[in-house]
Amino acid sequence: MAPSSSIAFGISLLQLMLLLGNVALGAQASVHYYDFVLRETNITRNCTSWRLLLVNDSFPGPTIEVHKGDLVFVNVHNQGDYGVTIHWHGVKQPRNPWSDGPEYITQCPIPPGTNFMYEVNFTTEEGTLWWHAHSEWTRATVHGAIVILPKEGTTHPFPKPDGEEIIMLGSWYSEGDDLNDDLAESLDEGTAMPESIGYMINGEFGDFVACSQDSTYHMYVEYGKTYLLRIINAVVGAELFFAIADHNLTVVGMDAAYTRPLVSPYLTTSPGSTLDVIFTANQTPGRYYMATRRYTSQDTDVTDFNHVIATAILEYSGNYSLDTSPKFPNRSLPGYYDYSAADTFTFKLRGLASKEHPSDVPLNITRRMFITLSMNEILCPHHDCTVAPTTVGSSLNNQSWDDPSTDVLQAYYKNISGVYTADFPDFPPFVYNWTGVDNPDAWGVANKVTRVKILEYNESVEVVFQDTGIMQGAQRHPMHMHGYAFYVVGHGLGNFDNETDPLEYNLLDPPLVNTFSVPRDGWIAIRFVANNPGVWFWHCHIDKHMSWGMDTVFIVKDGGTEETSMRGPPSYMPPCEDSYDITRKKSRRLPRQISRI
Repeated sequence: MAPSSSIAFGISLLQLMLLLGNVALGAQASVHYYDFVLRETNITRNCTSWRLLLVNDSFPGPTIEVHKGDLVFVNVHNQGDYGVTIHWHGVKQPRNPWSDGPEYITQCPIPPGTNFMYEVNFTTEEGTLWWHAHSEWTRATVHGAIVILPKEGTTHPFPKPDGEEIIMLGSWYSEGDDLNDDLAESLDEGTAMPESIGYMINGEFGDFVACSQDSTYHMYVEYGKTYLLRIINAVVGAELFFAIADHNLTVVGMDAAYTRPLVSPYLTTSPGSTLDVIFTANQTPGRYYMATRRYTSQDTDVTDFNHVIATAILEYSGNYSLDTSPKFPNRSLPGYYDYSAADTFTFKLRGLASKEHPSDVPLNITRRMFITLSMNEILCPHHDCTVAPTTVGSSLNNQSWDDPSTDVLQAYYKNISGVYTADFPDFPPFVYNWTGVDNPDAWGVANKVTRVKILEYNESVEVVFQDTGIMQGAQRHPMHMHGYAFYVVGHGLGNFDNETDPLEYNLLDPPLVNTFSVPRDGWIAIRFVANNPGVWFWHCHIDKHMSWGMDTVFIVKDGGTEETSMRGPPSYMPPCEDSYDITRKKSRRLPRQISRI
């Protein structure tokens, strides 16, 4: 992506901000400028052409490349048909939630025909992150990679690879640009949510999908050389397994933090997560499939999901026959319901905890929370449901999030009443056998609320997330926290035991992440220090569950100084007047399908 042509404007803006003390840049930091133009663009996949919302006419969207400590300004021009926001997934945005991006949490959507400038401040992150739309399910086509190189003059904590490649895992919906309309209809009427019909590697289905063989993504390698893969799970609604035939993979980073090297024949990756992975091209020169298939943590009798296997081709240089098909990872790619493979990989992850990249786990906890993750029944608002008096929902501690029409950040900053209440509970309303399937129906009923949690500045927080079997809904949930990275100090299957399980916590080298899956019928324990003041979204990154209400907001209060207090808003924020209608209640349009080939 080329930098913005408005260099003079950008420099004067930066100078002004420096004078105001809003931006603190290191001596070697650089400033980058990008223009993101969102518009409806013709795109053909799976024998069908559509007009879809893309950034700069590309799918996936443009890559942002920076060094650790750099500052980026992204001017988002919305030339599409509906409001949109952009989130910089995993970027902590210290003291500046105004540029974090989730709609109705930190801003209202950018209206069509307008633009908004995001300030993206990279501080401690190093590795791979990504950006995506954070309005409804627009991120299905609006997303791209963020590559964060080490600071100038420093290196990775592993030998420099001979090459690297971004591997963006995505999903495809037959609804096309009507996806958000169909989603809104499903939420209003309590009917089934849209489901993807295929997965993709770098925007392509691969050899196993009609009309896709000629566009399958290729990665070209040389025998004996080592390569870094920056793997991003941008799928809207599923965890995935990933493998390369006959090649072991070594995980060296996750969510822009380094890990202890983990060698594995396959990967498990959750929506929102990134993995930095090294492999050596040490097999007989030829062609080998990279392949990804869905991991479903639901019951094995649930079969109505996307079974498509996406592929790319790892192709060695040299002279050999191209007449045979690439080799498929039959032995290494786990099956759809391989619960054990998913948990085994996830539970082996460790932080690097080296002198250069130390672990800093909070030890003296001042705030403890226990949060249940449940599928629920919710009384239909306005009696719109077409199939029953209740609809399916999801919740945290039986609180099912309801988006306000004014964003929470604005309401907090301006002290606007009636937008949210500050009473999200530290514990669930009932104590029961969390992973049981015979609990009373009443415990599965959740309220639609806009309740947030207030944290004092610098509190040391421990949260235990517990999956539940309410409504036979046990499954994994990748929980994502905006504004922070957190340490996963514990995990297990079954019900969390607050007397024995903490004795097994890993306080030496836990992984430092921004997204991590709570296992099916299990739990994780996380820790972080609330030292980033502002309004920050917490949610399951399976968007179906997020839309159903498995979300909340943490508001971290200011500290006692300017440096420990939230910044004020920029001179312009997208207006909230009528913005709720921009994304939520569009009139039904004719399908945007152009032709069938």
